[in-house]
Amino acid sequence: MQKTNERTSRNFNKNGEAYLTKRRLVSIARKAGYAASEETMKMQGYNIIAEEGWIIKVFADGTREKIKQLPKVDRPTQMILK
Repeated sequence: MQKTNERTSRNFNKNGEAYLTKRRLVSIARKAGYAASEETMKMQGYNIIAEEGWIIKVFADGTREKIKQLPKVDRPTQMILK
């Protein structure tokens, strides 16, 4: 007889409880972002992104329109995650 909580992934603790890894979370968020971007492009015909210090409107045909330059912010270059 098979165990009902048989491990099919390495993402389980000692008690057999599943948990979400940072790597998996980043992967899921990236896929969701791409899907949302594609859907917005289909619905509105453009996306608004931040790139190289600018807010840019990117149209479905690939043209880009700079909307506004972002102000420079003085802050530490490293983030410490706990």
